[in-house]
Amino acid sequence: MRTVVLGEPPAPVRSWLDRRRALGLDRFDEVWEGEYHVAPEAHGRHGDVAHQLAVLLRPRARAAGLWGSGPLNLGDPADYRVPDQAYLRERATEVWNPSAAVVVEVLSPGDESYAKLDFYHRLGVEEVLILDPLRRAVEWYRRAEGGFERAASSQLLGLSDAQLVAEIDWPPTT
Repeated sequence: MRTVVLGEPPAPVRSWLDRRRALGLDRFDEVWEGEYHVAPEAHGRHGDVAHQLAVLLRPRARAAGLWGSGPLNLGDPADYRVPDQAYLRERATEVWNPSAAVVVEVLSPGDESYAKLDFYHRLGVEEVLILDPLRRAVEWYRRAEGGFERAASSQLLGLSDAQLVAEIDWPPTT
């Protein structure tokens, strides 16, 4: 389901957004070219796979000179996305990060991961990894001239999609 509120949010919506922020429930909310996207907390499968992935990718990322991070703001205050993980050329110390070498999106039902690809390309992201816990699938995307193209492996991390699928202890799908 998609809900769009045009213009300034009415008082009850503004109050609800303020309450979400006060409770820390807005950690994955994003701003897409001035549009505020409210993202719900992810399914438990999402966190399971994301945690495993951080453990699996950390040594490969460090060997490649990359610094791993959990969710962070990629872009600027008026236009940003919050990938599940990012691997940066320099350690993240800012609230707003201009780009990343690799971003990771773990799919949850109804999320907008694929819609973020053009944005990531505009920022100069080199590779995108999308994981789908329900299908137990991994997709690498490599930067090309006009966008991202599907790849069988990560050039930066030296890891194929088949290797990664085999290394993840996939959670139950029910």
